[in-house]
Amino acid sequence: MSDLVPLTGEPLALDLVNTRPTGVDLLTTPEDLRAWLRLEADRFAQAREFAAVELTDAELAAVRDIRHRTARVLDHARHGTQPPAGDLAALNQAQRTAPAITELTWSGDVVTATHSRTGPRGARLAAWLAEAAAELLADSAVGKVRQCEAGDCVMLFLPAHPRRRWCSAARCGNRVRVARHYQRNKPT
Repeated sequence: MSDLVPLTGEPLALDLVNTRPTGVDLLTTPEDLRAWLRLEADRFAQAREFAAVELTDAELAAVRDIRHRTARVLDHARHGTQPPAGDLAALNQAQRTAPAITELTWSGDVVTATHSRTGPRGARLAAWLAEAAAELLADSAVGKVRQCEAGDCVMLFLPAHPRRRWCSAARCGNRVRVARHYQRNKPT
């Protein structure tokens, strides 16, 4: 992974799309994918599961395909235009390849339900990410997804506050504020 740290904390589908900032791909090796999954591990049990094993080039390729298709559909959905049918079909197919199940077990005195997916590990990983994309894309909030207002940033975020302008106050917000301060106070 490059020295650039991925933006995390947004909906999972946005975090995935944000692993491809301008001119840089943060998921170029299976180890990069594991590092990103470790960053997501505190939020998602599935991320912990996938980060704990060696991943393959084929699994990385499947994740990158999901990322590419999610980004394209998201771009259309944000602007209210029809996304490519092939991208929607690919995201749906990724979910079908590793069907979701709710497994019931008896736990002492109650029935518990555990959600999981069946199928090979790579298919489960792609299906989990495709499902996260489907949840975001079908949510009415998709129209609120914004691109960072810093001139050289393409990161996307779902603002919790309507006045939020940057992907990260520490990353882009601080840079913009420092540049603005410099412009106001530079010697003439």
